[in-house]
Amino acid sequence: MRIAQSVRTGAWLLIGFNLLMALGSIWIFMRMAPAIEIIIERNERSLEACEGMLAALAMISRNAQADRMLKATFEDALKRARNNITEEEEPAVLEIIKNGYNDAFLGDRTAQQKTVAAIVLLGKINREAMVAEDHRAKQFGNAGAWGMVFMSAGVFFAGMLLKRRISKNLVTPLEEIHKVISAHRNGDNMRRCTGPHLPADVQQVYRGVNGLLDQYQFQSDSGKKAGNH
Repeated sequence: MRIAQSVRTGAWLLIGFNLLMALGSIWIFMRMAPAIEIIIERNERSLEACEGMLAALAMISRNAQADRMLKATFEDALKRARNNITEEEEPAVLEIIKNGYNDAFLGDRTAQQKTVAAIVLLGKINREAMVAEDHRAKQFGNAGAWGMVFMSAGVFFAGMLLKRRISKNLVTPLEEIHKVISAHRNGDNMRRCTGPHLPADVQQVYRGVNGLLDQYQFQSDSGKKAGNH
């Protein structure tokens, strides 16, 4: 029957919408979590390198051996920063640090100030990048959340349409058949299944029920007439 087919189709559509919502939610979180983790990890490495370079510069003394160790520590941190470039502004800043740190360790005050300023700028670039990426991830999450809202609204309206269709094509006809059968049990033999704007399948069922009732009524009347004779 067409009614059964339409009900099954509507049910499968609802199931499909719910599956899409579930898969969409999983996809959003799978995209967000690794992206945020990678961003934080890479920028944290650059910030750690900045801290290492600043610490080495701050501990410069007149002890040549200690300063050589500090310089090696500085160069190691600088190497890590150069191998972890994530922003387009970083290469120019790293070049300033590279060109100035030797003079800074030799005690050149101006070189020290320029190198420290460049390291601070490098840290600022990475912090701003983290904030920007965090903002972008939140926007992506908000967009995904609104997408889920619209999909939920679609599922809700589809469910309402399916409910209305089931009520019109299945529940109401069954209630009408139940009322007619109850009326016949209570002695109202003239009651028949009727209703406005009925689908073809429901009309066919009603005709079948009404035909059975007519046949029963005819047999009952025939039996009464035969008994009277």
